[in-house]
Amino acid sequence: MAERDSQRQWAKIGAGARLMEIDQERAAILKAFPELGRPGAVRHMAAALAAGRPKRRFSAAARRRMSAGMRKYWARRKAEGKG
Repeated sequence: MAERDSQRQWAKIGAGARLMEIDQERAAILKAFPELGRPGAVRHMAAALAAGRPKRRFSAAARRRMSAGMRKYWARRKAEGKG
């Protein structure tokens, strides 16, 4: 049980050190991009990026062509495997 407590203590020390590194990285990022320090700025930017990328959609005809092509592909692979 003492070993488990010791491991937890070391993990806690490591986690604390990592949090300090993260704080330093955050400070450096905010220094380079001060506009990100405004409340809601990051959320707003993420929403704008997501809205800017249209979702790709295939038509039903395109899906049928792809399906037929894959059936041919797998039939050819199956035939080659038995030969």
